[in-house]
Amino acid sequence: MTALRRGFFITGTDTEIGKTAVTAGLAHAFAQTGRRVAALKPISAGQDFIGGHWLNDDVERLRAAGNLDLTSAEVGALQLRTACAPHIAARIENEAIAREPVLHALRTVAFRADVALVEGVGGFRVPLNDEWDTADLATDLGLPVILVVGLRLGCINHALLTAEAVRARGLTLAAWVANTVDERQPHVTDNLQALQRGLAAPCLGHVPRLAHADHATMARHLSLEPLLEHLPA
Repeated sequence: MTALRRGFFITGTDTEIGKTAVTAGLAHAFAQTGRRVAALKPISAGQDFIGGHWLNDDVERLRAAGNLDLTSAEVGALQLRTACAPHIAARIENEAIAREPVLHALRTVAFRADVALVEGVGGFRVPLNDEWDTADLATDLGLPVILVVGLRLGCINHALLTAEAVRARGLTLAAWVANTVDERQPHVTDNLQALQRGLAAPCLGHVPRLAHADHATMARHLSLEPLLEHLPA
């Protein structure tokens, strides 16, 4: 099974902690360096009927952030309509989440890019079918991992457990992003210091709570420098 060599897998400490916003921000930042960027979400769940089309908001945000002029189907290989865990949505919709077709579709697009940013679903280990989960997906791709840590109560435990799971799969934790979910969280500096010690990987940025988290705004809070060593020269 061929691993990808030019990009990153973006996972998170939970669902709804800003993975898509961060992935879009990174895509915009890489595009500004002149690289061809594909921001991909191979499996998604939850669509709305807009302008005569069923669309997933995360997929459309990533599509807008990249610069390869990809179709919605190329950015999101498998888009389920029901907004719930993907394996449940697939069962409801009588849809199979099949490993090889998803990987083939993803690789076909990713190999056209200088940098492929592949966003997972929810946290690091979310079931996709009875024999395959998002940690398996990350392992199949073999990409260095970027962890989005949602800053809120409990985030240290969630982050350290996720990092442990990533490394247990033989994957590299390339970097992490601190994304403010609860702006009322106390002791933020202490939390960031504990995360830096425990994760033992570079932090790409501490993102405040943003009123408009578009990809250009998000990019201004992120540093690409720690990621460059993981890309081919």
